[in-house]
Parts: sequence; structure tokens; C-alpha cells
Amino acid sequence: METSALWNQLSTGAARLDAGLRLCAPNAALCELLGQSRRRLEGETLADLAPGRTELVEAATRSALEQRVVQLRGVALAVGPQRVVLVDVSLSPLPDGDLLLEIHALPPAPPASTARLSESLRGFAHEVKNPLAGLRGAAQLLRRRVVEPASKELADLIIAEADRLAALANRLLQGTGAAQRAPLNIHEVLERVAALLAADEHPPRLIRDFDPSLPAIDGDPDRLTQLVLNLARNAMEAGAERITLRSRAEHGARIDDRLVRLALRVDVVDNGRGIPPEIADTLFFPMVSGRADGSGLGLAVCREIAREHGGALDGQSRAGETHFTLLLPYGERHG
Repeated sequence: METSALWNQLSTGAARLDAGLRLCAPNAALCELLGQSRRRLEGETLADLAPGRTELVEAATRSALEQRVVQLRGVALAVGPQRVVLVDVSLSPLPDGDLLLEIHALPPAPPASTARLSESLRGFAHEVKNPLAGLRGAAQLLRRRVVEPASKELADLIIAEADRLAALANRLLQGTGAAQRAPLNIHEVLERVAALLAADEHPPRLIRDFDPSLPAIDGDPDRLTQLVLNLARNAMEAGAERITLRSRAEHGARIDDRLVRLALRVDVVDNGRGIPPEIADTLFFPMVSGRADGSGLGLAVCREIAREHGGALDGQSRAGETHFTLLLPYGERHG
């Protein structure tokens, strides 16, 4: 078997580094780990793999000067705008003066508090069920007594949200978090979110920018409502006075590392304070929040819901505008 074929069969990401610490002949495992093509990686410098960090370059310099193997543990590499992986790095001198770079991806380690958090969530889910039942019953009683259509609509909204929260509590208690999918019109989800926002004491100005020709998509209406509502609530907490809910079809959409023929695109755009620069790269990580009193779970849950549906969620921010985009593939079932 040819050397190049063996090189590309290695499960460890590897490449040669020339005297300028530029990547040469990155193998298939390294390209997959970093989410880039061989052509794109070829010629990039070691510093490009960890912008703003110096330990990789310093380790390579030591390895070349001292002619010995240098290893680094738990290095964080940015492999996309919203994804960071932890890796072990090994740098070894080669006879021709180049260096061998080897990168071993580490399995994601949950925070030490994950188990305690899980138990706390289950405990919270158990305790919240009785108040929810009381809230629902009071709303039903109120609905029977009121006459005005607007009051009846508000009572119906309370009942529907109590049912949604009760379903979420049951999922936490039973450990059945999978989405319950069926054909749905995404605009029903967006209108439900709009109604909830309009019922707020200080509602934002809502702009609906819908494509009415969009076909139904396979999804869980409660989970997708939770996703979009979380984004909108975050916007309001960031001082947004205007929120746009937009729906479109996107042809040839890229979802993570795959290309899909047709996807549903939902944009949530607001004019709030935006994403703090210091958390932009870890925005969707659990326990990361831009607010001192935030749990850091909202966006992590949103991305989890998107992935349950085979989709992707990304966000970006610039002066005066924060923009989250949800992509859901048509014609695919996941999970």
C-alpha cells in the first residue's frame, strides 16, 4: 500500500510542519477534525490553528531547537465560528528538519456540576408540576367566567403554556427528551411565540416577515416554540425594542458539515445590546451567559433542539443588530 494511502488511513490527525511552521500534507483525519479541506489547510501556519494563543508555536520552536518530542495536553482549538474542541498535541522532529504534528481529539468532558445539575432539574420538574396544575385550573375557571374574546384568548394562552411546561417537566422526570415530531406549519409556531411576546407587560415591536408558500416541515411544535421563544426572550432581556421573525426556504443549505438540497430557514433578528465579545466564541456552551444572573443554559438548549431536528442554529452580532438563524432540513427524519 502506498505511503500516502497509509497516511490518510491514520485515525490520528497529522501533518508535517516546515521551517516556517506551515502545514504540509495534512491527512484525512486532521481535515475531518478541523472541518476544513486539505487544500484549505495546506500552507496554513500553526498559529492559525489557535488564533491569539502562543503555546503551540512555542512548543514547536522548542521541539525544533532541542530536537525532542514536545507534548501539550488539553489544548482548545477553534474549529468553526461556534465550535471548540479539546485536543492533545504532539510535536516530533523529523530527520529532514521538518516537524511531525499529531493531534488527538479528546472526548468532551461534562462539567463537574453536570450530575448535580441534572438532579436539580429533575427536582425542579417534580416541584413545578403541582403549581402548573393549579395555574391551568385557574385559567380554565377564568375562561368560563370572562366574556371578552381577548380575555378568553389570554386564558387559552395560559392553558397552552401550562400544558407545554408540564410536558417539559414530564420529559425531565422520565428522561425522554426526544422531540415528538409530526408535520407542522412553522408559521403556527412563530405566531404562538408572537402571541406570548405580545402578552408581556412591555412587549417589543414585532415584525413578521413570512414566506406563506413554505411547505410543512417535520418537527415538534413545543420544542420549536421553546427554541424561538428563548431567542426572543434573550433579545428582550438585552433591551431589544424590535424583533423580526422571518421565514424562508434555502436551497443548497449547509448544515454543519453536510449540504442539504432544501432547508427551512427561520431568522430571529433584534436591535438589542448584542452578544458580548468575550463570549462570542462560546455562545452555545452550557454555563456561558452574558448576564450576571443568567444560567447559561438557554442557548445550549436551543442548539440541542435544532440538532434534535437534524438542523443547526448559529448567531452573530454587530452594532444595533443580533441575528440568529435556524436551519431545518426538509425531507429528513432524525433520532
